[in-house]
Amino acid sequence: MITFFGGLVVALLLIILWQFLRLREHGRQLRYIQTKLTGIMASGSHERLLLFNSDPALQQLLAALNALLNINHKGAVERAQLETSMRHMLANISHDLKTPLTVVLGYIETLLQSDDLPAGEREVMLRTIHTKAQEVIALMNRFFDLAKLESGDKEIPLGRVELGELCRRNILSFYELLSTGGSDVQIEIPDEPLYIMGNEEALDRVLGNLLSNAITYGADGGVLGLRLFLKEEQVCIEVWDKGKGIAEMHQDKIFERLYTMEDSRNREYQGSGLGLTITKRLTEQMNGSITLTSKPYVRTAFTLSFRRLDF
Repeated sequence: MITFFGGLVVALLLIILWQFLRLREHGRQLRYIQTKLTGIMASGSHERLLLFNSDPALQQLLAALNALLNINHKGAVERAQLETSMRHMLANISHDLKTPLTVVLGYIETLLQSDDLPAGEREVMLRTIHTKAQEVIALMNRFFDLAKLESGDKEIPLGRVELGELCRRNILSFYELLSTGGSDVQIEIPDEPLYIMGNEEALDRVLGNLLSNAITYGADGGVLGLRLFLKEEQVCIEVWDKGKGIAEMHQDKIFERLYTMEDSRNREYQGSGLGLTITKRLTEQMNGSITLTSKPYVRTAFTLSFRRLDF
């Protein structure tokens, strides 16, 4: 009996010792995790927690912490991209507002200092001031429109729209400008009526932006096209040209706020960088999508896609 109790005591002591060593090892491992986690957070490195341990609970903890580190790293990358985008946007805003305002102030100073200015020159300056002031107002209106679209304050009522007639109307509004510029116009619109759920005013603005861009940036290709077609269950509108196109490095950024390619900052290619952003937001609010494909001097095409209505 004494031997039995002695063995039981020894077994209990061994269990207690094993538990103590196990808890001490867990404590050491948790301190390691804390130290490593603090270091990773402080340095912003891409390291992840790695620990050789068969304890399921500890492995689950490590997996959860690594998932949080991944989320934190992704958030840091997105914040850095946002900061870069904001700096770029502010620089563009400054440029787009400063250019017309500088002209306005220059002409106003000339008018104030030149009492004997001929009436003809005075009228030209006043007209220029008026034009530049309108540019500033138009730019600010585009800012407000985009802000409303992105905040969700501006809801677009949707209804049944026939795209064939809408496309004809929009291309005709630019036809004189295209003919004057010597561009060939290629139009492909089927006789069959094609309906979507959309908003005519928003669609007019979207098509107007795309056609205006094609004329401004693709005129050197000598041709502009508008194509309306079916693709499975989608009704698609394609605006294309054969101009200098959009380089691959710009294609994934072209719909960003105030993103403009370098040559759009000269006087020949003035642009605010808001048109395509507004175009994308309006298209998305009508449950559509917009894509870009571009091969310089071969074909640059913006394609709108909407779900077809069967009635």
